[in-house]
Amino acid sequence: MNIIGVDFTSAPRRAKPITVAHGESQGDVLRIDRIAAHDDWTSYEAWLAQPGPWVGAFDFPFGLSRELVEHLQWPQTWAELVSHCASIPRAELRATFKAFCDARPVGNKFAHRVTDGPAGSSPSMKWVNPPVAYMFHEGTRRLLQAGVTVFGLQAGDPHRIALEGYPGLVARAVTRASYKSDERAKQTPQRRAARQEIIKALEEGTHPLGVVLQVSTRLRRELMDDGTADRLDAVLCAVAAAWAARRPNYGLPLQIDPIEGWTAGAAHEGLE
Repeated sequence: MNIIGVDFTSAPRRAKPITVAHGESQGDVLRIDRIAAHDDWTSYEAWLAQPGPWVGAFDFPFGLSRELVEHLQWPQTWAELVSHCASIPRAELRATFKAFCDARPVGNKFAHRVTDGPAGSSPSMKWVNPPVAYMFHEGTRRLLQAGVTVFGLQAGDPHRIALEGYPGLVARAVTRASYKSDERAKQTPQRRAARQEIIKALEEGTHPLGVVLQVSTRLRRELMDDGTADRLDAVLCAVAAAWAARRPNYGLPLQIDPIEGWTAGAAHEGLE
């Protein structure tokens, strides 16, 4: 099975590209063969349009909170919601979300998706630290345009299966220590040691998803030395995709809210 993992950014550039891990899974073993960088939309879109087959996990939210969408009276099917949001300039999207938050009490500013709790992820309407709202805005429209199957949300090419991923889901189960920073001054030995701990757990399969990672010595060194952890986050997404590819319904709930989506690997027992 061809597996991909995508560490996404809403503003790809040479210093911060969209990073894609490519590999193959057999049983519980995932071998990552290469990691590619796409530093502009043209490159990323051209890759995404290529034929499969693959199962991939993408590190951005695929949906918005139902509470938020109903409050704004936005479309309530995935394709229509994505198309509607894509038509809104980023600044206007931010202003809309900020107005929603400003009208709410302290401690309950953001509207959360159901999956945010089990995944430990930020609300998908958040526009800073991290700006996942912009990632939703840029990422989902390109999945829709590429015609891939967004499993549980949008039928498309059955040979290209896109799942929502979140690297922190596995990483935080291994260590609560910070393992990355985009600021060079903060790329410390302690964060490198945390990356080493995560990589060791992946190679041994001693993490909640149980997938055993295999990489070359060279690639392992790259994962260790990359202080941004963009490469490691892409691999963590690939691990989630490999786990999902071997499970009925890709390990997702049987019923997924069509505007919220679900994060691959996040627990959902008792929610169906």
